[in-house]
Amino acid sequence: MEAVERTERQRMKAVIYCRVSSAAQATKGDGLASQETRCREFARYKGYDVLDVFKDNMSGGDAERPAMTSMVAFLSQQDHGCVVIIDDINRFARDVVGHWHLRALVAEAGGKLESPTLEFGEDSDSILVENLLASVSQHQRQKNGEQTKNRMRGRALNGYWVFYAPPGYKYERVSGHGKLLVRDEPLASVIQEALEGFASGRFDTQADVKRFLENEPVFPRDSADGTIRFEKIIRLMSRVVYTGHVEYPDWDVTLRKGHHEPIISLETYEKVQRQIKEGGRAPFRKDISADFPLRGFVCCDDCGSPLTACWSTSKSGVKHPYYLCHSKGCPSYRKSIRRDVLEGSFRELLQNLQPTEGLFAITKRMFKDAWGQRQKAHAANLDQLRIERRALDKKIAGLLDRIVDAESPTVIAAYEKRVDQLERDKLILDEKLENHGPSQGTFEQMFEHALTFLSNHWKLWESGNLTLQRTVLKLAFADKISYCRNEGLRTPKTTIPFKVLGDICGAKDKMAEEVSESTVHQS
Repeated sequence: MEAVERTERQRMKAVIYCRVSSAAQATKGDGLASQETRCREFARYKGYDVLDVFKDNMSGGDAERPAMTSMVAFLSQQDHGCVVIIDDINRFARDVVGHWHLRALVAEAGGKLESPTLEFGEDSDSILVENLLASVSQHQRQKNGEQTKNRMRGRALNGYWVFYAPPGYKYERVSGHGKLLVRDEPLASVIQEALEGFASGRFDTQADVKRFLENEPVFPRDSADGTIRFEKIIRLMSRVVYTGHVEYPDWDVTLRKGHHEPIISLETYEKVQRQIKEGGRAPFRKDISADFPLRGFVCCDDCGSPLTACWSTSKSGVKHPYYLCHSKGCPSYRKSIRRDVLEGSFRELLQNLQPTEGLFAITKRMFKDAWGQRQKAHAANLDQLRIERRALDKKIAGLLDRIVDAESPTVIAAYEKRVDQLERDKLILDEKLENHGPSQGTFEQMFEHALTFLSNHWKLWESGNLTLQRTVLKLAFADKISYCRNEGLRTPKTTIPFKVLGDICGAKDKMAEEVSESTVHQS
């Protein structure tokens, strides 16, 4: 009889199920291999033939697991029953409901659960022990989760970011801090340029930021064609962690100064949020391309609507580029303007804005004088910031007194919301005070990019880079330009630097005329 039972056991087939809680444990630890070794040793002792091994690397609280699903499907395909070997009950599931749910799935597929650490049975005592062990496993999982959360929350309260490093940062071990976010260059500088560009108005919309980042090779892509999902841009522009601060409302962690180096200032972040609320969330237009860099910037002189553009195919099959007004009811509706004509006029306009070396030298001296005056006003500005900081402290103290005296939950909530906003304003002032020291570097170092742009905007336009071309439009012109089909481009409104250059040039011309007239009269 014993020989028959032993022969029957030898014919039994088995599979092994192993699980660790995360992908990191699967790659860095030896948990899966250790579980498999113990289960194979148990199978040899029982005389089972192991057909396959199924491994998951996810939490025991997840009922939907890829390897578990594959194992159940495998069991359903077997002609005879199959044993499922697990190392321990907590490797199977980490809560009572999940345990019995998976146990039922295995049984329905023809599997029988066995383990070297526990004998599964169907009698009341065995079920009681199984329930107790599953309950203990659930308690351990929940307790570990609570302890982990409490440790993470405590660290966040101390000003440390405790989640995955966002793009532009990476974790490094720093003496006295443990794992700390540090700037991940050159990606951090690219993100800084994008966010500061949106805050300053260099980029009008999030679509412009998206286009800029898609032209930066170091920024991670979402697809093989090099595009970036709009959702990623929205998340990027909403991360307060880039300001060097930490905030997590779900854990009641209010905004506080962090220990990591900022990528942008808190003031810049607040500007970005205001820009988004005021309409900077315009959709991405795929038709704004290098083929028509003036699309949307040059307007129809008849109706004021921005010109659109298109490629038109002639009867011979040759494509020709045109700008045109697409506003119905306009006298110029669908009347095309050749691209080379319009853009040629614009190139002439840009060349006329290009200052001579002498004029540029005069303008540079004017800016340098203004820079010197600004430096002298530094101390007064610092005193004003301190006065504003003390005023905020008084306002916050007054509101806290009102909260103590208030009884209405609605009133208390309104006061708390106001206090929260004042605390954010105070953090911005603290940041300004901290960074309001004497300017480092010379005038040339501080204004190198601005001066380069004033003297080289024509070269930037001729580069053919759409991002640079749209930057030229933004920085050189204060408003859109109108185009008349019969007369060409209207006189544009230039930005202050170019207006100053124009005024200086006009003054020099006037002086030259006066000198010339004086010479004629003397003759």
